[in-house]
Amino acid sequence: MIAASIQDLLTRTYRAFNARDIDAVLAVMHPEVDWPNGMEGGRVRGHAAVREYWTRQWTMIDPHVEPRGFGGDETGRIVVDVHQVVRDLAGKVLAEQRVQHAYVIEDGLIRSMEISKS
Repeated sequence: MIAASIQDLLTRTYRAFNARDIDAVLAVMHPEVDWPNGMEGGRVRGHAAVREYWTRQWTMIDPHVEPRGFGGDETGRIVVDVHQVVRDLAGKVLAEQRVQHAYVIEDGLIRSMEISKS
């Protein structure tokens, strides 16, 4: 069972991401956040790199992510089951799937996230 405050933090973060409110999402990320580049592979680190990655991503695709369940794993990460829909800019669905996002939270901030298939 995860703390309600962490579940609320992540729920608000998904909502802000879907609204394309980068500033609200970065506000809950550690300054040296380690984030997956789900589009091209690899990782991006820090607020500026995450901002640049998402800004570039949103010029090509329209991703939408909805949390469906929250839990934890044996390493202490917060695991979120996510329904993900990726559309092209005209609205055509390119991918729809369930994935898992595993977060490390430090001092109330998102330190890192990993993506895996459910």
